[in-house]
Amino acid sequence: MTTEKIPVILDCDPGHDDAIMLMLAFGSGRFDVKAVTTSAGNQTQEKTLRNALNILSLIGANVPVHRGCDKPMFRDLIIADHVHGATGLDGPEFPPEPALNPHPVPAVQAIADILTNSPEKITIVPTGPLTNIAVFLLAYPHLKSKIERISLMGGGISRGNITPAAEFNIFVDPEAAAVVFESGIPITMCGLDVTHKALVFEEDIQRFRNMGNQTGKVTAALMDFFSIYYRQERPELNGGAALHDPCALACLIHPEIFHGKNCFVRIETQGRYTTGSTDVDFFNALKQPPNAHVIYDIDREAFLKLLYNSLKTLP
Repeated sequence: MTTEKIPVILDCDPGHDDAIMLMLAFGSGRFDVKAVTTSAGNQTQEKTLRNALNILSLIGANVPVHRGCDKPMFRDLIIADHVHGATGLDGPEFPPEPALNPHPVPAVQAIADILTNSPEKITIVPTGPLTNIAVFLLAYPHLKSKIERISLMGGGISRGNITPAAEFNIFVDPEAAAVVFESGIPITMCGLDVTHKALVFEEDIQRFRNMGNQTGKVTAALMDFFSIYYRQERPELNGGAALHDPCALACLIHPEIFHGKNCFVRIETQGRYTTGSTDVDFFNALKQPPNAHVIYDIDREAFLKLLYNSLKTLP
């Protein structure tokens, strides 16, 4: 396995699982994080920006953090406060003010500047609604060739979690998702099929709590709160809480612990009941060239080992 760091831009809407994605990004030592950009989704832009600054302050990661779009491209914002709470990161106590401040350059402009000035291609990892990425692609189409891959958390082959057909991130801004999936950029899609197998149980939370660092204690507090929703609303997961967003990073570090298939994926933007669904042509019925590598399975134990070993390196 190569130890060369992967240059990335992390676009997220923290969110409990986004928070752990950020911890994994820095704790693994495998990424050259050029910037963090925030999207509105799990909570409002104001709150997701603050949450990103709080997590990065906690782990001592001094990278530029850029505020993204306040709402979807054409729709009103829908948030997931029923899952993530009033702050978007309910559970642990954070200081009154983060140690970091947001960078004054907006997210879309920052992505363009980073790609323009980079001598190498950069991977973009979006773990929230795809608004920032779509607006960037529409505004700067000439920079698409500077993107190595988009590894995203969103969608599902045969299931939704905000409607029967649609996963939350895609449902919040389906028009943005359509722009991304139609861009021609290589895409890795980590949807609910795999993330509902990336489960954390009570014994895993206790292991984080006993890790011996502040990051472990905060992770346990995050998971304590996050698990409440899953135990109440997702009994089919047998008490496990789904760590969706770290999958989009972990598959870049250890692709061998995931299973996926190259598929053609289209986004439903006008369905009466299916808006926001990812129409995954898993059996190639449409005979279209694949536009995404769709992940559907994971080695959970290897995934948790990666998380634990990465977070253990943090303060």
